[in-house]
Amino acid sequence: MSLTKVKHIVLVLSGKGGVGKSSVTTQLALSLSLAGHSVGVLDVDLTGPSIPRMFGIEDAKVTQAPGGWLPITVHEADPSAGIGSLRVMSLGFLLPKRGDAVVWRGPKKTAMVRQFLTDVFWDETDYLLIDTPPGTSDEHISLAENLLQKARPGQLAGAVVVTTPQAVATADVRKELNFCQKTSIRVLGVVENMCGFVCPNCSECTNIFMSGGGEVMANDFGVRFLGRIPIDPQFLVLIETGKRPTYPAGTTVDGKDVSTPAGASAAEEVGVKDGSLLVHKYKDCSLAQIFSKITADVISAVQQ
Repeated sequence: MSLTKVKHIVLVLSGKGGVGKSSVTTQLALSLSLAGHSVGVLDVDLTGPSIPRMFGIEDAKVTQAPGGWLPITVHEADPSAGIGSLRVMSLGFLLPKRGDAVVWRGPKKTAMVRQFLTDVFWDETDYLLIDTPPGTSDEHISLAENLLQKARPGQLAGAVVVTTPQAVATADVRKELNFCQKTSIRVLGVVENMCGFVCPNCSECTNIFMSGGGEVMANDFGVRFLGRIPIDPQFLVLIETGKRPTYPAGTTVDGKDVSTPAGASAAEEVGVKDGSLLVHKYKDCSLAQIFSKITADVISAVQQ
């Protein structure tokens, strides 16, 4: 397999679509990189590959190497700043156009997942995050079979399971936890996404989708609850436009004041382009502090 230089493989799973797996994967990758780890992201959501858009590299082209592909570099390591390298591979890079539909039956999906696991040449990588589609279908079965059979002992660290607070979501995500139990994939923890909304115009953070469903589910299955992630429109603006996140005075998220200091966003306001790397701008996002804690817990669970 081409995973020989990868130390730890972490799956990001959910039995429900639209809960933000790709968003969680992206922020886990950025947080691990900020913690100094080299990171790879493999997108196996074949019919809806969104990872290229999340990292702002949709126009990148994969380099063909003898026997496989070289992943796309988001940024190189910067030891002086304590930042690890980040590389990405997705079917989205191989499609002629961004909007092209992938209309494949199960066997072709299974073959593509197997090819991604064997034909992508990852360099020395501390953590490989695998972003998966919703459900427990062909891609998941192929991943589980290939990784459990071919990965070296301990290389498959486990899975981070993503849900939203509502009962209609946790009912589906419980099936994913059952899938992990049946396939002997360790659950590193549960993330409750979209728990709260950070208003971009005032200092309020409101629970529009309720709260606590993910934590109850984690307790029912006896797995670690990693934390709650609110919806932050500034993170979406960062992803879509590259604009550095800013917050009005008094904005508090997860008990911490994340207000933007006066004058800090002047360059953005006058339209000066901010050419900083995504990983640097993400540090100003309110969600970065939450994911820093989640990432520390994931690393701790992996090392246990």
